[in-house]
Amino acid sequence: MFASSPRSSELRNSILRRLAPADLDCMRPFLSFIPLKEGVVLEEPQRRVQNIDFIETGVVSLTVRAASIIVETAMVDFHGAVGFSVALGANLSAHRSTVLFAGMALRISADNLVRCMDERPRIRDNILRFVHSFIVHSTQTTLCGVRHDLESRLACWLCLVCDALNSSSLAITHDQLSEILGLRRASVTNTLLGFEEQRLVDKTRGVLRIRDRRLLRQKACCCYDIISSAHNTKEPGLVCT
Repeated sequence: MFASSPRSSELRNSILRRLAPADLDCMRPFLSFIPLKEGVVLEEPQRRVQNIDFIETGVVSLTVRAASIIVETAMVDFHGAVGFSVALGANLSAHRSTVLFAGMALRISADNLVRCMDERPRIRDNILRFVHSFIVHSTQTTLCGVRHDLESRLACWLCLVCDALNSSSLAITHDQLSEILGLRRASVTNTLLGFEEQRLVDKTRGVLRIRDRRLLRQKACCCYDIISSAHNTKEPGLVCT
C-alpha cells in the first residue's frame, strides 16, 4: 500500500499533487505503487475499468483500432491517469492503454476511487481537470494527423515524450513510431534519416537519442505548444495553422 510518509508535494503525478491533504488522506489507504512494464496492457476498449493508475514515471500510449489500422490518440504521463473514465461516471474504457516507456504508477481500484470521490468531491474535480487537458491532447492529435506533415508531427511527438520522461534518450523502434503515427515504416525511417543529417538525432538499434531538443522543437508543429499548455493547466491561446 501507499506509505503514509510521502506528502503530495513529494509525488510527481500532477493530479495527486493538486489534492488537498485531506483528499489525499482519503485515498491513501487504497493506493499502492505498481511497476509499469513496457508492453503491458492496462486497459482494453469496451472492457470494464478495474483500476485507475496515476502515472508517476513512464508513458502510456492510448490507441484506437479501425480495421487493421492502430493509431495513437494521446499519451498519458505524470500529468494524468489511466482509467479516468470512472470520474465521468463511465464503467467501460474507450481505449487500449499500453505502457510505451516503463515507469511507476500509483493504483487504486475503481470501486475505492468512486467511494473517495463521493466522500470528497474535489478529488473528482481534480481528475476532471486532467480529463479536460486529455481532450485537448486527443483532439489536437487528430487535427495534427490530417493537417501537418510527417516531419512536424514526428518532431512534435518526440518533444512531448522527451518532456514526459525528462530524457533525450528514447528506447523506441521505427516500427513502434510508424504504428503510433499511423504511417508507413519507410516514411518514418526516411524522416528520421533527415533528422540525423540535420544533426537533430542519433539512431542506434532500438534507441533514438535527441541531440538538440531546442532545434527539434522548432521543427515541431504548433500542436506541441497547445498540448503542453493544456497539460500545464494554462490556456493554450493558440490556433494551429
